[in-house]
Amino acid sequence: MAERLSPGSPVSELVEAQGHLIDSHIMERIFDSVVEAGGRFEVERFSIGRTNSEPSALRLRVETASEEQMDHLMVALLALGCTAVDSGDAELKVATCDRCAPEDFYSTTNQRTQVRNHGQWLDVENQRMDAMVVIGDRTATCRRLRDIRAGDAVVVGMKGIRVVPESKERDRLAFAFMSNEISSERQVETAVAQTAEIMRQVRSDGRKIIAVAGPVVVHTGGGEALSRLIRNCWIDVLLAGNALAVHDIEAALFGTSLGVRTSDGRLEEHGHRNHMRAINAIYHAGGIAPAVASGRLTRGVMYECVKADVPFVLAGSLRDDGPLPEVITDMNEAQDVYAGHLREAGVVLCLSSMLHSIAVGNMLPAWVKIVCVDINPAVPTKVSDRGTGQAVGVVTDVGLFLDLLAKRLTKE
Repeated sequence: MAERLSPGSPVSELVEAQGHLIDSHIMERIFDSVVEAGGRFEVERFSIGRTNSEPSALRLRVETASEEQMDHLMVALLALGCTAVDSGDAELKVATCDRCAPEDFYSTTNQRTQVRNHGQWLDVENQRMDAMVVIGDRTATCRRLRDIRAGDAVVVGMKGIRVVPESKERDRLAFAFMSNEISSERQVETAVAQTAEIMRQVRSDGRKIIAVAGPVVVHTGGGEALSRLIRNCWIDVLLAGNALAVHDIEAALFGTSLGVRTSDGRLEEHGHRNHMRAINAIYHAGGIAPAVASGRLTRGVMYECVKADVPFVLAGSLRDDGPLPEVITDMNEAQDVYAGHLREAGVVLCLSSMLHSIAVGNMLPAWVKIVCVDINPAVPTKVSDRGTGQAVGVVTDVGLFLDLLAKRLTKE
């Protein structure tokens, strides 16, 4: 708790932080946050880690002119991994009804978080941003507002909370191509090489590689490369919307994407109706899997998912045509199914889908890497701006990226 030194004196708080504070520029961000809040700081103790595994440690006394300023400052410092010294247990308040949290609830980040309860630090489970922390029997769990139930013990305020930001590893290999957060097109081959390396590492660690794909994958000719990755067991789950599946099936059945021939880029006569013909064909077959089983659908991304038993989730939107019978049109249900698959993710490939990339970024904890590929640099920038700092942007044609990636990972 912040304390007044004497009547009319500044508000003072003693905080600590540990980790790779210098390598990850966290220490300078801590100092900047204090200054930007109009406060002052004094370093009481600082020790530098001498090896890759040894963390640095910082103890800092901060002062502000008012309690309100200190509250704002502590929010910023907590997100950077600072913890108030001897703050005691986290404060809890009981939710009085479903979907209603106490007004002063603690809003989570995507960083690793611990909460102190009965003198014990509990790791928060299912970490994600923009959620609440509910304390159970020796457990602490992130829970969305719509999942709060009457009687839940919800963490409020800032006491007894410890955030552990992801730090830059001194000897990291993966994503070394990112000197900046958004990579330029001339670095695409390096980006592909490093993405392939992290995929191999994720696979050897027993975690999942998840692809989040938009219809641009099909429009740019990347469908065949994505199909090869699925066929060769390099994709464990596909998350997408109605459009990716519709245009993939359109290409498989009629050789067009949005009415444009995939073979030569020329407009097919009456091709504008082909995507609706594709949806109609799937309904006649009884669904995507039955269309594969009956021989109606014989190639494409969705075909490979069915043949390889790779789960796919199609989340609907207001503008969908059809949609396909497998599309989940209840947004809460779609979020839940997405989140269920993402809990086992080791790396997520976001392939030219702004809507789904941002949504997935908000569901992921900070330690799961995202490779966001788009020809428009605003897309990976938006993903990063939404708080998903683990996102790595590759600005290039997604079809080219997938083709190079498939060639590097498969022998076809």
